[in-house]
Amino acid sequence: MLPFENLSDDPQQEYLAEGITDDLTTNLSRMTGSFVIAHSTAFTYKGKSIEAKQIGHELGVRYVLEGSVRRAGDRVQVNVQLIDAESAGHLWADRFETDWRSLAEAQREITDRLARTLSLKLDEDVARRIEQETTTDPDAQDLVLLGEVWFRRWIRSTGRDPTQSLQEAQRYFERALVKEPRSLGARFGTAKVLINNLIFGGSTSAQEDAARAERLLLTAIETDPNRSEVCGYFGLLLRLQNRLIESRAALETALAIDPNDAWARLQMGWTLLFLGQPEAGFAEGEEALRRRPHDPEMRGVYQQLAWCLLLLNRVEPAIDMLTNAVAGRPRQWVNHFALAAALGLKGDLDGARAALARSLAIEPGVKSLARFRALRPWGNDQHWALFEKTAAVGLRHAGFPDE
Repeated sequence: MLPFENLSDDPQQEYLAEGITDDLTTNLSRMTGSFVIAHSTAFTYKGKSIEAKQIGHELGVRYVLEGSVRRAGDRVQVNVQLIDAESAGHLWADRFETDWRSLAEAQREITDRLARTLSLKLDEDVARRIEQETTTDPDAQDLVLLGEVWFRRWIRSTGRDPTQSLQEAQRYFERALVKEPRSLGARFGTAKVLINNLIFGGSTSAQEDAARAERLLLTAIETDPNRSEVCGYFGLLLRLQNRLIESRAALETALAIDPNDAWARLQMGWTLLFLGQPEAGFAEGEEALRRRPHDPEMRGVYQQLAWCLLLLNRVEPAIDMLTNAVAGRPRQWVNHFALAAALGLKGDLDGARAALARSLAIEPGVKSLARFRALRPWGNDQHWALFEKTAAVGLRHAGFPDE
């Protein structure tokens, strides 16, 4: 991490450039299996014109990250590029913009977005190297990394059948777990796949998979209690088991570890919704979206926000959110189902019936309110009381049966 260059004489920008460099160094150091040169060492290269190959040789690193900060009116522009220290080739470059008027918030937002994007790009490049260079069976750490790449491909997929990527991810994680049963990455990766299979219908033995995922996550938390993403997934699993109070506690732990974990904040929003607190749930979802507005992993935030609005009987904004949710995940039946409820409440019965038809085409098993509650039983009495006053009314208007 070379010190970011300040492209103006503004001393505040110098402070921002140094702050981004320092915070980003810290964030990247938290990546599993990473080795990042200390900021104090990297700072010795500030202002020097040295090739990436030389830096890589002197410091023993494979990648060099460099960037610059420039103010343009009320906007801050940050340019960044990732360089292969072996070939000096440019692997990735991008520009980030944010609002100058809140300097501390601008620094946090830029650092958060950069760290996440870089994590993805580094994983993809290392996985490519492993696949090209490994002639023997990869070791456990390589297998975990390949599993993560396939898992992220699944998250980003908007195709009709993205399940192959999730299956590939599980295959790599399971192989890593056999090679190294104590591997935190293998445990967590396998648990993530099992949980997403539970959510999206890929599990053939739900109770067994849930129990196994819980064992893996608890062992991972015991190994390293300071991983917000592990605590976040534990909170998600607890919610799927309708253990909502425990889910909230696990997610509070995740956010205490990393307040910038937007995905954990989104999961907190869902849990609060099912606890019968849609207003608080909406606030968490809105904050998650603000922190990561264009991240494909956050497509589900529109669905979460829409359900909160729907149960608050704010029909028009719920429809707007559900339109975004359908666009982001058109193969998720529950998006069409919720849109039918909202359109039914509005009085657009033709639109509601069309949305119900799309929902049934994707998930024909959900053909009544009773079947919906059986398939998605999460929620306390307060949540279901709100559901009956809003979503259920809209669905009944559209002709959706109770039984």
